[in-house]
Formats: sequence, C-alpha cells, structure tokens
Amino acid sequence: MQGMVDALRSFLDLGPTVILPVAIFILGLIFGQKPGKAFRSGLTIGVGFIGISLVVDLLVNNLGPAANRMVERFGVQLNVIDVGWPGSASISWASPIAAFIIPLGLLINVIMLVTKTTKTMNVDIWNFWHFTFTGACVYALTQSLVLGLIAAVIFQIAVLKIADWTAPMLENYFDLPGISVPTGSTVSYAILGIPLVKLVQKIPGINKLHADPESIQKRFGVFGEPIFMGLILGIGLGALAGYNVGEVIKVGMSMGGVMFLMPRMVKILMEGLMPVSESARDFLRRKFGAENVYIGLDAAVAIGHPSVIATALILVPITVALAVFLPGNKVLPFVDLATIPFIVAFIVGAAKGNIIHSVIVGTIVIALSLYMATDLAPLHTQMAIDAHFNMPEGTAQISSIDQGGNLINYVIYKVFALFN
Repeated sequence: MQGMVDALRSFLDLGPTVILPVAIFILGLIFGQKPGKAFRSGLTIGVGFIGISLVVDLLVNNLGPAANRMVERFGVQLNVIDVGWPGSASISWASPIAAFIIPLGLLINVIMLVTKTTKTMNVDIWNFWHFTFTGACVYALTQSLVLGLIAAVIFQIAVLKIADWTAPMLENYFDLPGISVPTGSTVSYAILGIPLVKLVQKIPGINKLHADPESIQKRFGVFGEPIFMGLILGIGLGALAGYNVGEVIKVGMSMGGVMFLMPRMVKILMEGLMPVSESARDFLRRKFGAENVYIGLDAAVAIGHPSVIATALILVPITVALAVFLPGNKVLPFVDLATIPFIVAFIVGAAKGNIIHSVIVGTIVIALSLYMATDLAPLHTQMAIDAHFNMPEGTAQISSIDQGGNLINYVIYKVFALFN
C-alpha cells in the first residue's frame, strides 16, 4: 500500500503542467481525435498552463512575503498558524486513504457523466487533494477507511454540482466557454459568496456603489487600465508591508505584470482546449445523449481577471485585521494570504466585477473561514502529527484558511462527528 501511495505522490509531484497535458492527450484520443491533433491540444494547454503557473508564481512570490511582512510589522500574535494549502495537501497525501482517491474520484466522475448527474468532466486531477483532505479528516475522527472514502466522495459530488452551477458565470463573465472550475477551495466560497453578493446588491445605498475595471478605466483613461491598477494596488501593499522604496516599486511592477499577463496566458490555454472540448461534446452526445459538457480545470484560469486580483490585494490587509479583531479567532493568517485570489474568484464573478461589493462579501466569508479554521485546528494539528508533518518552529497548533476554513469540508466533518 505504501508503495502505491509513494508512486501516486511522485506522479502528483509532476504538477498540473505535466498531468494536465497528459490527461488532455488521452482524452483527445478517447474522444476520437487523431493522435497529432490530440498531442497538439495537450501541448498547447500545457504551455498555456505553464504561462499561468509562472504568472501565479509571480503573484504568490510577491504577495506572500509582503502579506507575511505585514503580519510581522503589526505584531499580530495568535497561537494557530495558517500553514496554507501546501501544508494541507502534504498532510492529505500522507493519509492511508490517499491511494484510493484518484481511481475512485475518476470512477465517480464517469458514473455521474453517464447518468447525467454532472456536466463536468474533471481533468484537474492534481486538485483531488481537496477530496483527500476531507476523507482524511473523517478517517482521523473515526479510524474507518470506508467512512473516510464516503466523506471524500460526498465532497467530490458537491464540488462537481457547484462547478456545473457556476460554469455559465465562467462563460459569461470570464469568457471561458466550455469550462468549469471544480477546485475544492474556490467552489466552497461560492456557496455563501454568491447569495451574499445578491443580498448586498439589494441593500439601499450600497447597491449604488460601483467600481470595476471598465468604469475605472472610463473615468481615469489610460491610468485606469488593469496594468496601472495592479501597479497602484501593489505599491499600496508594499507600503503597508513597510518595504523600502525600491521594494515597494518592485511589488507594484509585479502586480501590474500579473494584471497584464494573466489574460494572455489564459487565451493560449483556451486555444488548446477548444478542440478537445468540442470533441468531448460530440462524443458524449453521440454515446450518452449528454449536452453541454464542461472541461473541469484549476481555478487558476479564472484568477487573472483584473477585478479578481484587485479584490484579493485589498482583502489581504483586511484579512490580517480580521484575525486581530474577530473575537474567538485563533488563526494567524500566513501562507494562505497568497491564495485569496482563488477564494474570491466566484464572488467577483457573481458581482460582475464590482470590486466594492466583492470586497464586502469577501470580508464576510473570510471571517467565517477563520472561525471554521480555528474550530478545526485541534484535528488539523493531530493529522499533521500523524503524517509526521514538519511543524513550524514554536507552533502549538496549525490550520489553514484554504481547507481548514473550507465550508464544504467543515459541514461534512461536523455531520460525521455528530454521528460518530
């Protein structure tokens, strides 16, 4: 069993830039594409995702240190450290249930496609770790492999259904036709985020407040373009972090680069994806009568929209302030401060790019996430100990905003805890 887990982790360590092209090539062949066409699609998608990954790294490598410096500068002292999604993923794949998740997840997806209970064909295999984490939580609680796998499957089904629900938004607002996002962290924030956006947009006074890249550009001309928005917000973040002038400008340039480059990388990915998407629709329509099949991809394809980045940059200092002033919160935001763009993507889409409404709703859902992560910290810490996870020095407990504060994971865990 351990050999299977090690082989699985070695495969996943290749990352989505390798896993995704291989999956797309195989799917292209299954759906009747000629090998050369399928290979070109996989290769183009791989190149597009490499571009997206480089831009995401640019974002994370500048946003993460600036956010962490801000935490240190303001002297925030809390006893549960946010180890972020990398720590949570590592803990997940060390669980005894990890070896079963990918084959089981693929089987469940195929069954749901054939029975028309989902329209999403999830090729984002790397992000199956979210399912694994939920299964690992329930396994740690019950010591039952079967219950852990059931919990993982419930999480997967919820994710696929929400991906179906939000796919029209991806086409209409993000200009990503035929795509859905079944990323466990992103869809979790859609459950509360989308209804809250609709509520905020009905509140007198607040519903009149409007700021999106288009209206900003119309008002400020060339200085309202996304590249300038990124520059200005990056400079503000660097200043809050207490950087010197040179470092502040560097963060500003990096955020301007993210705003400018990400949409172009997504276009490359879409160029490779469209032929496979069309072949998949034709194949599934002929064989099973399925209509409007979506290709499920990582949420990275949606975070490049200027409104998403702008909202995320504004929410970084707000999240730090929430951690300090929320009564009962014990989580010190740290690693996952850099993943806020993934958290707010669907909230921004529901708000149609209105940055003001997105920040209001983002503040509410992140506050709730901090409370969930606080409550789950003892279990999260025990899972880390069982997985021989390298705990940060001097840390008593750990958690994460991404998965410890994930609503779907939290509800599933609480239901199993109630009946345990």
